[in-house]
Amino acid sequence: MPDPADATPAGAGPAATGPANTEPQPQPQPQPQKRRRWKRALTELTVTILAALLLSFLVRTFAFQTYWIPSASMTPTLGVYDRILVQKAFYTWRDVREGDIVVFSRPPLEHCGGPQGGDLVKRVIGLPGQTIYSASNTIYINGRPLAEPYLPQYDPLGTPIPNATSQHPYRVPPGEFYMMGDDRANSCDSRYWGPIKGSSIIGKAVLDIWHNGHPNFQAFLPNVTSSLAPFPRRHSAPSRNSVRKAAHSG
Repeated sequence: MPDPADATPAGAGPAATGPANTEPQPQPQPQPQKRRRWKRALTELTVTILAALLLSFLVRTFAFQTYWIPSASMTPTLGVYDRILVQKAFYTWRDVREGDIVVFSRPPLEHCGGPQGGDLVKRVIGLPGQTIYSASNTIYINGRPLAEPYLPQYDPLGTPIPNATSQHPYRVPPGEFYMMGDDRANSCDSRYWGPIKGSSIIGKAVLDIWHNGHPNFQAFLPNVTSSLAPFPRRHSAPSRNSVRKAAHSG
């Protein structure tokens, strides 16, 4: 008896099933909705990146900017290689207060040596119209000793304020500011190149981001104490250390 699997007559193979389907199969087409969704996502991502770059540029240009400190003229407040955040927006020379740490353009008379270029960072000591002179290690503003709680107990003045005495103090011109570094004996400041114009002030230091090789995030609080001390600080003779390059930022 023939096997049922062999019951198909000879020659009845493929022909018995009918003619082969030779028509091309349709290719799947991408769905228009998915394509539009992908394009929209790509566009949104591009716009977001461009907006972030623009915002970063605007913030850096007009609002805040970081600076680094390459010298020791502001120690111990600012050490070498410290990084500070400077507020540029909503801060003009009319907002400057005594004791503020500010960044300003390099004065034209600044020739203290060292690397050139970049801005400077110092502390505001004298405001427009105030009189200033020094005696021993004490600075006098409008005839009274200046209280400086931000300085260490021993901080020799170094070079005295030139052309200024108690009988004939120096008067800060209108619209200008007298600047000094906290490391008085080693700071090249207004004692060497005179007061700065208010228009040269770039911004106010508001945050010490990196201090002495470590993250810090220490805010520079306003000087809320009285600017005039009841009596002068007593120090020994001023140090004769050589004058270093003013701390500049870049």
